[in-house]
Amino acid sequence: MIETITKPRIQSIDLLKGLVMVIMALDHVRDYFHYSAFFFDATDPEQTTWPIYFTRFITHFCAPAFSFLAGTSAFMIGKRKSPAELSSFLFKRGLWLVFVEIIIINFAWKFDIHFSHIGLQTIWSLGISMIVLAGLIHLPKKAVLAFSLVIIFGHNLLDNIHFDGSYVWAMLHERQKFEFAEDHTVVFAYSLLPWIAVMSLGYCFGSLYDSSFDAQKRKRLLNSLGLGSLALFFILIAFNTYGDPVQWTNYSDTSKTLMSIFNVSKYPPSLFYLLVTLGCSLLFLANAEKLKGKVVNFFCVFGRVPFFYYILHLYLIHLLAVFAAYFTGFGWQAMVLPTFITRVEALKGYGFNLITVYLVWIVVILLLYPLCKKFDNYKQSHKEKWWLSYL
Repeated sequence: MIETITKPRIQSIDLLKGLVMVIMALDHVRDYFHYSAFFFDATDPEQTTWPIYFTRFITHFCAPAFSFLAGTSAFMIGKRKSPAELSSFLFKRGLWLVFVEIIIINFAWKFDIHFSHIGLQTIWSLGISMIVLAGLIHLPKKAVLAFSLVIIFGHNLLDNIHFDGSYVWAMLHERQKFEFAEDHTVVFAYSLLPWIAVMSLGYCFGSLYDSSFDAQKRKRLLNSLGLGSLALFFILIAFNTYGDPVQWTNYSDTSKTLMSIFNVSKYPPSLFYLLVTLGCSLLFLANAEKLKGKVVNFFCVFGRVPFFYYILHLYLIHLLAVFAAYFTGFGWQAMVLPTFITRVEALKGYGFNLITVYLVWIVVILLLYPLCKKFDNYKQSHKEKWWLSYL
């Protein structure tokens, strides 16, 4: 996660980051508190309801927006550094994020000191993407843009290629689980190839936020690209042949059909998934630059300290779930997890309704806000401290 440049004219970037970080917490609260999460996929048209479906679907926007904006922020940091300095920063920051994912984040998810199950997810993909971007920045901008677009539009051609047992292929394009020691597994949840392209695409868009770039031209361009992405999504949906490894189903029920159409694949992120999420993100960026007020400032706080917030929110949500399990008769030990929480058979029957999930989510955000605000103020007043750029 990249340090943010806090000029008023790009507050929309902090705002979008903050919004997606807050929305992301909703999905994680749902994992730890929703009764139905242990029984069916929230986006399965044959089992879900619209409130449950929407609660999951809205969080699809988080990872693509943040990965894209991490690339944009990298470009802006590069305005103050030489290419060699930026490359060094991205490489070291990437290694740090990989370490954090494996140790700090995985413990937050499971509270398991034995690390029986290691999931390589968002922070891992951001870290590796930064390491790759550290090399890509030395190429011409057009080459980086071409690289990004070819992967985003073409990686679904690889969907039918399988190499069972291949760590490399799992890292690049196919979600797989491996046993690397007795009773110890690792899951490559965020396959890297498309995520690397999303970050490098965001890097290319960073030039739109150069001080010399006309704001109205930026708005028109972002609106055009956002609308174009959504239009292309619906065109490809009509053909239903390429863009997602799972074709949508035409049910006799229109409601279920709509759910199927928008049930885009995240692991790895398909072309459909990226067209919808990045298209909407571009539209937001195009039209949010002049937004001001207390609500905007509230979300911008989270957007300026996203890494700090990310770590805290996982520990807080899991800690609250420990108390919830204890007071509902499951015992606090049930929240020391051998695998991802919704796959723990012993927890079937635990959980609450969706209203409770939303209430817990609001409590989490309100508890974290003052801590994030204080840390944000500290970062802004101590920019000379190099280590803050890693938090």
